[in-house]
Amino acid sequence: MIAAAWVVYLKEFKDALRDRRTLLMVLLSSVAIGPLVLVAISQLVAGIEKRSEAREIVAVGIEHAPALRNYFERQTYIVKAAPPHWEQLLRDSKFGQPVLVVPADYQETEARGEAPVVELVSSAANQRAQGGTGGVLRLLRAYNQEQAMLRLALRGVAASALETVRVEERDLADPAARAAQLAFMVPFFVLMAVLYGALNAALDTTAGERERGSLEPLLMNPTARTALVLGKWAAVATVGMLIAVLSCLSFLPAQWLLRSEALAAMFRFGPGEALWFIALLLPLAGALAAVLMAIAIRCKSFKEAQANATVLVLAVSMLPLVTVLNQEGTAPWHLWTPALAQTTLMGRVLKGEWPGVAEVLPSVVVCFLMAVLAIVFVARTLRSAALK
Repeated sequence: MIAAAWVVYLKEFKDALRDRRTLLMVLLSSVAIGPLVLVAISQLVAGIEKRSEAREIVAVGIEHAPALRNYFERQTYIVKAAPPHWEQLLRDSKFGQPVLVVPADYQETEARGEAPVVELVSSAANQRAQGGTGGVLRLLRAYNQEQAMLRLALRGVAASALETVRVEERDLADPAARAAQLAFMVPFFVLMAVLYGALNAALDTTAGERERGSLEPLLMNPTARTALVLGKWAAVATVGMLIAVLSCLSFLPAQWLLRSEALAAMFRFGPGEALWFIALLLPLAGALAAVLMAIAIRCKSFKEAQANATVLVLAVSMLPLVTVLNQEGTAPWHLWTPALAQTTLMGRVLKGEWPGVAEVLPSVVVCFLMAVLAIVFVARTLRSAALK
């Protein structure tokens, strides 16, 4: 049976490599996935850094508050006038900076001993403008503190009298953990590359052969159905594992394309991280290959198999979102859920936390059981009279 399975494996693997859809998926999802994802992340970070380094304040009516303008300029900020129709530009996300609006009666209100009201206008739908509000708010608070200290000093009151508690912030996250927050999409895209890479091969070797009419002649051979299924599964799993290896290794040279110096300094994805990614993805690739074959074996056409496999694709793509939406840390059941376990463990690898055997073993066991059950189901389906 092993010899027969090996013959079927070689035949199916060669057919998979001849399939243009599979080859295109291999090239797009494995070789290009690393550069594309890292370039996209680095452009996002580079844009944020560029806006933060610009040190610009966009204001309306700043001439009514010369002291406030002087404070901004002393902090090496450049004050610019807002463009015409700036409110509409903010709504349409065509302007990426918040606008500080100073009322015309700013000095009169301040002279009466009252606090003038200034507006910091942005749009929650405009992420670029919304991201710049934090820096402007910190400047305004610092200006308030400076003015309060000056007024207390004029009255002979020590400014320290208002400070009952001194607060110092301390961040426990190391640079690797901060970089992992920016590269959270890397495990997701690698996972989806493995899924879509094995998808076409699995559907073509089952529903595709049935649609072409080549499955029935294959079943007429005096070969055990288990050998046929093992050979087909091994070919599909090899394609998925090959994509897993290529997609993980593609991140090594892709780091040369990083535009953000801060991200390049923090993000570390070396051979060790690549090997961990591959080791975590190989069992999942085998399980997904078997489950996809089990879904497609009862379908009469390739399109029908694609429609039925949509449920699995949706489940695999949605499960990793649990790590993003969950704010309470990793739960024990996360490590027993396929796709979610791999995403969780790959995230830990990016943070520099190497998973232990007790953390990796549950996902391996579940993937093994899934593969065995799916292979048994496919073999039993091939023995039924429905395919003859």
